[in-house]
Amino acid sequence: MVLLACLCAGLAHAGAPRQWEPILPLPEPRGLDAERVALGRALFFDPRLSSDGTVSCATCHIMEYGGTDRRVPSLGVGGAEGDIKAPTVFNSRFNIAQFWDGRALNLHQQLDGPVRSPREMNSSWPAIVAVLKADEAFRTRFESAYPEGINEHTLKDALVTFEQSLVTTGSRFDRWLKGDDSALSEEELKGYLLFKSYGCVGCHQGVNVGGNLFQRMGVMEDYFRERGTPETTADQGRFNVTGDEQDRYFFKVPSLRMVALERRFFHDGSAASLDEAIETMGRFQLGREIPAPDRQRIADFLRSLLGPHPLLPAR
Repeated sequence: MVLLACLCAGLAHAGAPRQWEPILPLPEPRGLDAERVALGRALFFDPRLSSDGTVSCATCHIMEYGGTDRRVPSLGVGGAEGDIKAPTVFNSRFNIAQFWDGRALNLHQQLDGPVRSPREMNSSWPAIVAVLKADEAFRTRFESAYPEGINEHTLKDALVTFEQSLVTTGSRFDRWLKGDDSALSEEELKGYLLFKSYGCVGCHQGVNVGGNLFQRMGVMEDYFRERGTPETTADQGRFNVTGDEQDRYFFKVPSLRMVALERRFFHDGSAASLDEAIETMGRFQLGREIPAPDRQRIADFLRSLLGPHPLLPAR
């Protein structure tokens, strides 16, 4: 306990909000129309958004898995394989951009990607509108929430409104940030201090503990050469969007808010455990070997980032 007290010295006075920390508490989602959130939720789980009626948004973004599917790669219509791991949809409203390469500037733009992709939903908005307009119950609900009824704009708006509601406020770490000294265990608090001292917080900070900048995969060593598998188009990252050689291998830094529920890590899913992911980040991003006891404490801290949501399993 003496060691912990020394490590924590200067963080904040007991019970006071820790306003100078590089990580900020998630804000509550406000101003969302409940009827439109409910419509968006229904759409999110509706496989009629795909051409063969088998794939919904929730196929790749499974709520109980933290908003991803634990597959590499994700699968679309007819079992078609994607080229990258599905990111979480929880807290995605706080990302600087959407997709690993940031090719969509916001959630509205992001929706076009999976709907139109032949390896995901392989559909189009006019086709989806036609199918849903034929559903009298759905049509009535939309006419109640939107005077113009079902069209591409209202479908997208409902989906985005639902996604904006997927915010995991109230994590134990956020409670600690707000001054609850009992919210974290000694191991979790030590893990946070290690997370900062090793330099992880240089990329993973802000309200989403990431998601607010792009970074090269393999800052200190050549990740793709050492990975041992051939490079793919998806491995080129931001280069695929900008064509700028300086953006090759750059990706949006993922949020760590839900990372403790993941089973595969990074854009390529190459790490199969949280411990392996931490070790890999230490080596390739920080140029440091993080010993097993420190990795365990950092993992403890990352688990404290998990916040509640009605669509997540109770913990």
